Amino acid sequence: MATRIKFCGIARLEDAERAVELDAWAVGMILWPGSPRYCRADEAAAIGASLHRRAEVAGVFVNAHLDHVVTRADEFGLTLVQLHGDEGPSFCTEVARRTGARVIKVARVRDRADVQALRAFRTDYHLMDTFVAGRPGGTGETFAWDLVRAHRRDRPVILSGGLTPDNVGDAIAAAHPYAVDVSSGVELAPGIKDHAKMAAFSAAVRAADAGDEPDEPDAHEPTEDHAGGKAA
Repeated sequence: MATRIKFCGIARLEDAERAVELDAWAVGMILWPGSPRYCRADEAAAIGASLHRRAEVAGVFVNAHLDHVVTRADEFGLTLVQLHGDEGPSFCTEVARRTGARVIKVARVRDRADVQALRAFRTDYHLMDTFVAGRPGGTGETFAWDLVRAHRRDRPVILSGGLTPDNVGDAIAAAHPYAVDVSSGVELAPGIKDHAKMAAFSAAVRAADAGDEPDEPDAHEPTEDHAGGKAA
């Protein structure tokens, strides 16, 4: 199975367009104002409109109010809602019900216990990122990728945390994730992507897939296709 690519921390339309040119599965926008990669509302709306039916459009939230998430999902045409804070299982369920989007729940991984805690979340995807105290994401640091392998049979796993064109092949070989998520590893500066690095990352993923034969079955992908956005 081809490893999907999610370019995250997108804050400019031209970077979103480049991601689509590189056959990205998803483009992620940080909608938490505390991030240096925060995507302004006008830019997020433009990205959502441009990518409609071309790629998954993800909005990343950190401990946001439910009504705020619902409003932004509608305004920006989000097909994925990524919850990167302390949101509980019932909150995730309500987000899915009220937005119609697929939900990604994030674990900031220190050890196996953090991975196991994800099993309480019956969301569409689980994303594993690196734990760094005081930083909910965008750390640029990796964690023990082998922790992903057993968990990926439970839910499709998106692997994040310190991925670059140079190490993503090793990450795929170690973890066999459903998708890989990159942000700081393909940047010129926070919120500004390096298009050459984006292309190199995509090429590295495809090269890894060419020699990749997973030795365990993956969790089934959610059956409803949201790749084209919400139903018209």
